[in-house]
Amino acid sequence: MSALPRVTVWNEGRHEKSHAEVARVYPKGIHGTIAEGLASHGLTVRTATLDEPEHGLTQDVLAQTDVLFWWGHMAHGEVRDEIVERVYERVMEGGMGLIVLHSGHFSKIFKKLMGTGCNLKWREIGEKERLWVVNPGHPIVAGIGEYLELEHEEMYGEHFDIPAPDELVFVSWFQGGEVFRSGCCYYRGRGKVFYFRPGHETYPTYYQPDVIKVLYNAALWAAPVGGPEVKRGHFPQPMEKF
Repeated sequence: MSALPRVTVWNEGRHEKSHAEVARVYPKGIHGTIAEGLASHGLTVRTATLDEPEHGLTQDVLAQTDVLFWWGHMAHGEVRDEIVERVYERVMEGGMGLIVLHSGHFSKIFKKLMGTGCNLKWREIGEKERLWVVNPGHPIVAGIGEYLELEHEEMYGEHFDIPAPDELVFVSWFQGGEVFRSGCCYYRGRGKVFYFRPGHETYPTYYQPDVIKVLYNAALWAAPVGGPEVKRGHFPQPMEKF
């Protein structure tokens, strides 16, 4: 597509309401901070949260969304299955891009698209994370240096129970010694999926310019490309005479 993608940033929106520390770091909500960062790059961005009708992801909203960002953590089980199916169909058949952030790895939609448990090891003591670029020619790392460094983050460690990525963009090293596949690209149906690891709710990760730059690049990469309509089912008439 030639125009910049239309983006929706989805967040549970629960931590900001129930945890004072999160509200202090993200007074506009994690979704609000991400949306502001993406809008600063010229994208048209709306937000949606769990407690809105239909979780804010109505048919009309999704029809006007080229790329959906997904942040979830404490309420994965409260996401209604019919909304998950709606998002899934929009990715698979409609070509909408999906960017899954941090603990969204355990969301219903990411598990459905991956077909695996998506489990991992974790530790939350505020250690340094260094995300190394392992695919320097990939468009998601345009304008990024050899690595991103976050002074304090939650640790995720291998083994990460996901399918082998179609393209691996980042690998993280943590101060405690673990490593993790932190930037994973997948092609699913007509759509594209990018998982990006950092973003724990008590750290100001989404204020980092390079993090927002990665998210902006990911939105451009994941946007629909206007490819051919997929046709399936019974085709009784052959294309060629024989």
